[in-house]
Amino acid sequence: MRLFVALDVPTATRDALAAVGAAADPALWRAVAPSSLHVTLAFLGAREPDDVAPIVASLDGAPAPALALGSVLLLPPRHARVLAVAVEDRDGTLGGLQARVSGALAAAGLYTPEKRPFRAHVTVARLRPRTRPPRDAVVAVDRQEFSGEAITLYASHLHPSGARYEAVSRAILK
Repeated sequence: MRLFVALDVPTATRDALAAVGAAADPALWRAVAPSSLHVTLAFLGAREPDDVAPIVASLDGAPAPALALGSVLLLPPRHARVLAVAVEDRDGTLGGLQARVSGALAAAGLYTPEKRPFRAHVTVARLRPRTRPPRDAVVAVDRQEFSGEAITLYASHLHPSGARYEAVSRAILK
């Protein structure tokens, strides 16, 4: 199973994010389906089905972070492959949540934390194959405030038209 842990966003926020992806130049970008918009907290990669229960155990008991949509980003910055929207962590709760999930999964031997710092964002579009990455992205974003709804363990199923995500387990935030 190819797994990742993500923060789910409310419907109104997902709609605002989908609008950014839809507004991007379709000759360059393939918009991410609205149902697939999320903030990745930990990408676990290929895992055995027996790993699901301990992963799920690491997801409970978290407070809902106070967040806001930020600016549009090209990631990685030098040779962009994705168009994303930054997520502003208003009170530091999201960073703490990501560190707690990452730490619990690492302690269980299920995850190797990334060396680079956590950068909260939502990927809204992916660069089309054989397309030169642009130097900037001129797309407006509705900079609304929101709270995360839940932390979800997803299985990612790769497909030529884009990955499809299946919720394996969901923990509602307090």
